[in-house]
Amino acid sequence: MEKGKTACIAIEPWYTDPTQAVTLYHGDCMEVLPELPDGSVDMVFADPPYFLSNGGITCHAGRMVSVDKGKWDKSMGVEGNHAFNLAWLAECQRVLAKDGTIWVSGTAHAIYSVGFAMQQLGFKILNDIVWYKPNASPNLSCRYFTHSTETLLWAAKNARSKHTFNYERMKELARGKQMRNLWEIPPPRPKEKKYGKHPTQKPLQLLERVLLASTSEGDLVLDPFNGSGTTGVAALRLKRRYVGIETEEEYLRITVERLKDEARNPGMLV
Repeated sequence: MEKGKTACIAIEPWYTDPTQAVTLYHGDCMEVLPELPDGSVDMVFADPPYFLSNGGITCHAGRMVSVDKGKWDKSMGVEGNHAFNLAWLAECQRVLAKDGTIWVSGTAHAIYSVGFAMQQLGFKILNDIVWYKPNASPNLSCRYFTHSTETLLWAAKNARSKHTFNYERMKELARGKQMRNLWEIPPPRPKEKKYGKHPTQKPLQLLERVLLASTSEGDLVLDPFNGSGTTGVAALRLKRRYVGIETEEEYLRITVERLKDEARNPGMLV
């Protein structure tokens, strides 16, 4: 796809700003993704449902709270969850450019299904990144190790892809050494949630590193599970183009406010 142009699809955008090269769609990714042209996206970042909203509890800020995040996070059973992962990953693979890559984040509840689906579809898995959270919430039952990591899988479209890896930039961030696949990054700061909260919001620092590692200025980045728009903010900050898809209008409104804030105050936390 020609640099500087965003894919045009039949579904009407919920929000678009040509000056920022940002387009947001309100809807299910399985309805929007099929409208995107083949090979039109340089990189995908996806934070799909973890399928944890089934009546459990967790600890947040020292308090016992429900783990339920919304109907979009309810499990469909092992086979149903895997079928869903296969379906959206296949669409992402189709829209990726021949040398494009995809990043998927998740916990043990879903990431193994994602990894298996990637193998079934012929992606080339490049790395598994362990994101270590230094101040993770305690385990309330005291019957398990405290969950303090998430996994990011980084994969190329297929075995023939010549993926982008900005090695020298990563080495610079690692203070002159090769960057390892263990990333210690704190959760989102309070200023990143000033327009509203998303239950699985990722820190801006994490997305900036992902984009710096595997894209170039002007590339088109897609997030099929936009959430509150952290991927979009990182893309805008780093001069990448962005397409986000989100089922919940509330989170799209938060995204727009964050994008406007970034446009007004480039490089500031939003």
